[in-house]
Amino acid sequence: MENFYLFVITCIFLVILPGPDTAIMTKNTLTVGKQGGFKTMLGICCALSIHTFTAIVGLSAIIAKSALLFSIFKYIGSVYLIYLGIKSLWTLRNKNTTETIEPIAKSKYKNESSFKQGFLTNLLNPKIAVFFLTFLPQFVNHESHTFMPFLILGITYIVLTVVWYLFYIFLLNQISSFMKKPKTQKVIEGITGTILIGFGIKLALEKART
Repeated sequence: MENFYLFVITCIFLVILPGPDTAIMTKNTLTVGKQGGFKTMLGICCALSIHTFTAIVGLSAIIAKSALLFSIFKYIGSVYLIYLGIKSLWTLRNKNTTETIEPIAKSKYKNESSFKQGFLTNLLNPKIAVFFLTFLPQFVNHESHTFMPFLILGITYIVLTVVWYLFYIFLLNQISSFMKKPKTQKVIEGITGTILIGFGIKLALEKART
């Protein structure tokens, strides 16, 4: 393993960089609460664990080199992101009606779906699989056995993701009194929905790297 500290510094910037995961995390934390944020984070980290494993065993290489498989994952992922975006906008449209109908059951449903949203948003993004395959090897000595170095780097990335999102959830919770106002939440739903649709379209237009 080479330049581990450089790897950590690079990962910190990559984790902080906003993307679909951040949009989902923000939405679920502010609309559901800390539990929604924690479950979203758990889903994201479970998906990252799968990406790490597939990078180690070489399955990501197959996705990266196969235009067909890349396209399949790409379009499934983009459709899911667009679906979440439309769902957020639809929730905004029906906010006034649904707020008066079974709020407890509604909150429970959102909390349970937070894990699934975080997991699928990350898992169905082929760019993350390609990222793990192309990024991790740069910090591994190719003359040595690569299983443990890959595993350590993957776990390090996941740990940094957890640390950042714990801080992010805490930060959002501190300003929740303002962010949870009905008018603010409507703005959040609208912005998040638009961003997710934008990410979905961007992913759909992404070309496979050969």
